[in-house]
Amino acid sequence: MLKGFRDFILRGNVVDLAVAVIIGGAFGAIVKSLVSDIINPLIAAVVGKPDFSALVLQVNGGKVTYGNFLNEVINFVLVAAAIYFFLVFPMNKVVARLKKTDAAPTTKPCPECLSEIPLAARRCSHCAQLVA
Repeated sequence: MLKGFRDFILRGNVVDLAVAVIIGGAFGAIVKSLVSDIINPLIAAVVGKPDFSALVLQVNGGKVTYGNFLNEVINFVLVAAAIYFFLVFPMNKVVARLKKTDAAPTTKPCPECLSEIPLAARRCSHCAQLVA
């Protein structure tokens, strides 16, 4: 039983996932700092409020703090944009470049019967026609 657990923990996918979670947490802190220290002051310069957390709606004595929700939406959009533009987009370019193979053709059509024959062939294997 413990051997199976050890094998599970040491499998590459589990370790990769653990590293991704830790890096994701650190990245989230960076983006949160970006939002609170750079984006919100820029918004404050334009709109006049440095932070949306002050936006509160009073409903029958209860508080709806929709400003906090707006802060988290901005946070999420920035994280998603950063992941897309710094990870997904470049990886898609690399994968597309690796998949693109401009290999020279190895066959040509026979001028008589139009079957595919090797480039080096001097005679078609299907119709015995001489090929230049």
